Amino acid sequence: MRVDISRVKLTPGDIIVQCCDGFWSKVTEGEMLTIASKLLPAEACAELIRLAERRFADDNLTVQIAQVTDIEHQVTMTRGPVGYWKESAPNMVNDLLDGQTLDDRYVINETISRSGMATIYKATDAKTDTPVALKVPFLQYESDPGFFSRFQQEQKIGHALNHPYVLKLLDEINQKKSRPYMVMEYLEGQTLGQLLRSMAPLPVKDALQLTSRICEALQYMHQNNVVHRDLKPDNVMICSDGSIRIMDFGIAKYDGQRRLTFGGFTPTMGTPDYMAPEQVRGKRGDKRTDIYSLGAMLYEMLTDRAPFSGANPFIIMNSRVTGDPPAPRQFNEAITPQVEEIILHAMARDPADRYPDAAAMKADLDNPDAVEVTGRAARLVEPNPLNTSWRKYRVVALAVGIPFWR
Repeated sequence: MRVDISRVKLTPGDIIVQCCDGFWSKVTEGEMLTIASKLLPAEACAELIRLAERRFADDNLTVQIAQVTDIEHQVTMTRGPVGYWKESAPNMVNDLLDGQTLDDRYVINETISRSGMATIYKATDAKTDTPVALKVPFLQYESDPGFFSRFQQEQKIGHALNHPYVLKLLDEINQKKSRPYMVMEYLEGQTLGQLLRSMAPLPVKDALQLTSRICEALQYMHQNNVVHRDLKPDNVMICSDGSIRIMDFGIAKYDGQRRLTFGGFTPTMGTPDYMAPEQVRGKRGDKRTDIYSLGAMLYEMLTDRAPFSGANPFIIMNSRVTGDPPAPRQFNEAITPQVEEIILHAMARDPADRYPDAAAMKADLDNPDAVEVTGRAARLVEPNPLNTSWRKYRVVALAVGIPFWR
């Protein structure tokens, strides 16, 4: 038996992911990076396996994750025994400790979550004696011009929006800071993604009501020239008081911003299960891109499955370019023809065939019995992602992802 050997120079803080071929074909490197850097190794393994199973993996699934905390170096001595010294991992992820005060104002209470590039902390604003959430980039990204520009853009969008269903930024625009961070309202509750993982499908009435509220937020955002472009269940918070918040404007489009170019697919430019066809083609998208993503979310809320499936994420993305999702009523008999019409209207492949704006979609969600059934379910086209169109757009899909400011 031949054993493949690969040599890679490691540094403290590196994360190593090993997996089998059956797993590799279902999950992108970008998704691995996001999940492995956000969760502890054991939790990350479980989440990655769950993602692969959701994409109908039909092979053995094996994944293991190791994080390098320190490296032992051998020191060659002229005389005497061999010596060693350890190079420990720099504190570049959780670089703020519980009890520490940031800028003599924000007292760190605990770590809420981590993403691939930043940590979210619960803190107390000593000036107002109120709980807040701080989004603090990892130290290694603070000096990256591209990331810093994107971070500033997210702050700019956050300050431009003021709606009860949109996450609020609490820091002042010209507030002096010793390092980049954002001060946000602290919310208690769970994301829609967490809810769907524990209870799905949702009752039709509840799903329509929740989607209607998201539409209300989208209409406000779009009227203020902001397109989210990464709308998904994990970016919608369902608060303990019953309200919702749209979160994470890291890749949002805002009129007047500098244009983005892309290279190397990662979840930073949309998530495969919710991307609109025009995003797969590499276009920037507009308000109808958000409407498509919301339609995909409603599809999942009511069927407990993503609209498209395939052997790997690229086939999943390109399926929506060449065809339509299966009719949702075949997976949940509680879905009426009118509600199915709403979902398929929002998820039309051609943006011109979708709802013209979120307000029009909300009107149908609030009064589904009055929706005219036009027979969209009978005209659905089965995806053919392996034809020449898939080959052409696969190159584009591979190019969608990491943003570079210019």
